[in-house]
Amino acid sequence: MLPSVLVVGSLHYDLMIAGPRLPLLGETLPGSSWHYKAGGKGGNQAVDAARHGVAVSMIGCVGKDDFGEVLVRNLARAGVDTTHIAITGGETGLSIAITEAGGDYAAVIISAANAMMQRNQIEEASALFDSAGIIVLQNEIPEEINILAAQMGRKAGARVILNAGPSRPMCDTLKPLIDILVVNSLEAEGLGSCSVTDLASAQAAAHQLACDFPAVIVTAGGNGVAFCTGDDEAALAPHKIRLVSTHGAGDAFIGALSAELAKGETLRFAVTRANAAAAVIVSMSDTERQALDVKQMRCNIYNLCGI
Repeated sequence: MLPSVLVVGSLHYDLMIAGPRLPLLGETLPGSSWHYKAGGKGGNQAVDAARHGVAVSMIGCVGKDDFGEVLVRNLARAGVDTTHIAITGGETGLSIAITEAGGDYAAVIISAANAMMQRNQIEEASALFDSAGIIVLQNEIPEEINILAAQMGRKAGARVILNAGPSRPMCDTLKPLIDILVVNSLEAEGLGSCSVTDLASAQAAAHQLACDFPAVIVTAGGNGVAFCTGDDEAALAPHKIRLVSTHGAGDAFIGALSAELAKGETLRFAVTRANAAAAVIVSMSDTERQALDVKQMRCNIYNLCGI
């Protein structure tokens, strides 16, 4: 059997808008193009994990609409098990992202069906927890669902990764259930770390947060990534690539990280590969990303790392 990753999380239909910059309050700007893509942190991370040659299942919710059908088909096409994607009576989650000319972006998400995940949906998928080596969670679903999924994952002997984005307070019940916390600079600061402005401060933030979690990874965008555990730490510089869009970089990182850990690799090795995988993704257009398969991803990472 292939190593297995279980993603419990969000599914959004993403509207991507290209503009010269973000508009000011009350301002209307002309954009240059728009397109849609399948998204949501959970959905993106499931697809990205599958690109690294592991078995991936997902638990999530979509609405009974065309958007939901698109999202489920996208997961299935990527090889993700969609058996436990529930179809609710509401609307599918939506995200609107504006990408600036330089590649950075800002987004607004509407949770919709993602906020309707129920405890029984998680409990009825107990077999997935029993077979998964890694459980992946994010903050785009209710915290009570994250707590239950983490509890079931721990009981089954899996390692639990929380990508704590978007930033929100974390309750004391969830904290001790997390094996690996992954945050960007804003999310790190939201959980009480120092300000993250470069790679050195990212490493300092990882140190601070590691007082509360067994392992912490702080992604610092174009500055690189830092991690800290009880017996290992490192700060990895970014790869030099042609930036197309930073949208999805964090999800590509989580997908690669979870897949490598499910294969039994060390955290240092997994972070190194994840750093490269994120660089591969941000150097591609959405069309190129959709065509990317396991063999191509592995080849691109090897080339980037000089292997």
